[in-house]
Amino acid sequence: MVGRAQPDRRQFPLVLLRLLCLLPTGLPVRSVDYNRGTDNITVRQGDTAILRCFIEDKSSKVAWLNRSGIIFAGQDKWSLDPRVELEKRTPLEYSLRIQKVDIYDEGSYTCSVQTLHHPKTSQVYLIVQVPPKISNISSDITVNEGSNVTLVCMANGRPEPVITWRHLTPTAREFEGDEEFLEILGITREQSGKYECKAANEVSTADVKQVRVTVNYPPTITESKSNESATGRQVSLKCAASAVPTPDFEWYRDDTRINNANGLEIRSTGSQSYLTVANVTEEHYGNYTCVATNKLGITNASLFLYKKILPTLPNPFPGPGTGIAGSGSMCLAVPLWLLAVSLLCLLSKC
Repeated sequence: MVGRAQPDRRQFPLVLLRLLCLLPTGLPVRSVDYNRGTDNITVRQGDTAILRCFIEDKSSKVAWLNRSGIIFAGQDKWSLDPRVELEKRTPLEYSLRIQKVDIYDEGSYTCSVQTLHHPKTSQVYLIVQVPPKISNISSDITVNEGSNVTLVCMANGRPEPVITWRHLTPTAREFEGDEEFLEILGITREQSGKYECKAANEVSTADVKQVRVTVNYPPTITESKSNESATGRQVSLKCAASAVPTPDFEWYRDDTRINNANGLEIRSTGSQSYLTVANVTEEHYGNYTCVATNKLGITNASLFLYKKILPTLPNPFPGPGTGIAGSGSMCLAVPLWLLAVSLLCLLSKC
């Protein structure tokens, strides 16, 4: 018995190319010897990729392959993907068109050509770029002043997106570094507000999302306005406080809490409170206390209601011989009489 001759390894590419048009549908390609250089094609996710390949003559046998198997063998489509078609704008073109490219399309593609003289292959590596997309960001949070806060922002994309944080204040401070985590140690009331996370790469516009940080802090009196009034008038005392949550207000006269009664009315809106006296009497003058509270603390301020003294108007019609005008007339009358007597004496030479 004559043993079977071992095949020459140098003939493997030729044997493979001859089998391309004979392989049954669905049979994967195990290995291909790629000895030529690789061209890179970069396409954005969702766009169309054209992988170029040209043949020398119409009698050439051609096929497109990727790492998982045969895509086209001649004019026969072996792939079940409806997005993949041949691009043949000229008789000698055998390019591959992939519509709506996605990330799993990335990889190496080979155009194998069997001519009358020798086989050749051209290899293309498809690179898929993905726009940045924020996949996870912290929810809005509420913390007490002095707490430590960590904000999280994670994003996907190719190339890897750069993440930056910004505090949306009038100065719009941007934090240094490119970090998924933003740490704020001992947060203050001034650091409350919206924080913006931006994920950016060169593929498309940046993806931006926001998270709101609310900082609770105890009340602080920001305004306590005393007032004055005459009796019989209406007057208000004003008290304002800064606090989160919004403070509750109470009013006291000495140690007695004031209610809406006996001509007194308390009106509180947001961070401000007013105590109104509808008709001021002597009993209403004196010291009042405004108290502001929330779950984190309490504070107070003293206000005064002063008595207003109205000025007394002078009598516009003084009696005869009274006041400055009467005195002035009498003072002027005496010298004129004396002058008249002196003048008569001179004229009569007495």
